[in-house]
Amino acid sequence: MNAILLAAGLGTRLKPLTDIWPKCLMPIQGRPLLEYWLDDLKKQGFKKVLVNTHYYHDEFERFLSQPQYTDWVSTHFEEKLLGTAGTLVKLAKELDDEDVLLVHADNFCQCDFDLFVKAHVSRESNTAMTMMSFTTPTPETCGILEITNEGIVVEMHEKVYDPPGNVANAAVYLLSKEVLDKTASIQNVFDFSLEVLPKFMGRIQHWHNRYVHRDIGNVPSLLAAQN
Repeated sequence: MNAILLAAGLGTRLKPLTDIWPKCLMPIQGRPLLEYWLDDLKKQGFKKVLVNTHYYHDEFERFLSQPQYTDWVSTHFEEKLLGTAGTLVKLAKELDDEDVLLVHADNFCQCDFDLFVKAHVSRESNTAMTMMSFTTPTPETCGILEITNEGIVVEMHEKVYDPPGNVANAAVYLLSKEVLDKTASIQNVFDFSLEVLPKFMGRIQHWHNRYVHRDIGNVPSLLAAQN
């Protein structure tokens, strides 16, 4: 299986830290955030990982030039940001014709990736993707999910006041080729959450991460992740 890690964001909520360093390389307990993702994917046996970059591209190039990342991790610079869906369309063309892991790599995530992948492989035949979820203490800042008793996502409430619950989209997905083809068919597609996910409601399997998933998008949350 292959993966796309989205790491091109500007990290504006983390200013002034992101004036001097990219968000996805921020240190978490002494290690760059991106290193956690790559270590997990290596252990899981992912064959190829593509990392999109934009802001502080040179720092990503230096980080990924380390020997442990050669031959299976590569950067893909975007002079103009393509958006989460636009990046998926572009980079999926460079991967084998199989399911793809799509990750918003600016979150700190610790989970059992083996179980996540197994859940996707054994998902119901009428589902097209598996979405990771987590329990959030701030549901109004997340995409809150409505999930059936069978574990199917039927609605998502994106950053609304008084949302119906606290189980949120973790922005970590395992996508079938059907999803890749549908995304590519949408003209000028940009945002995966807003433009693609709604077309698959009722066909998204959810898998709940019971360990750690944390947005490090502002200074207090980045500090909290150090504990």
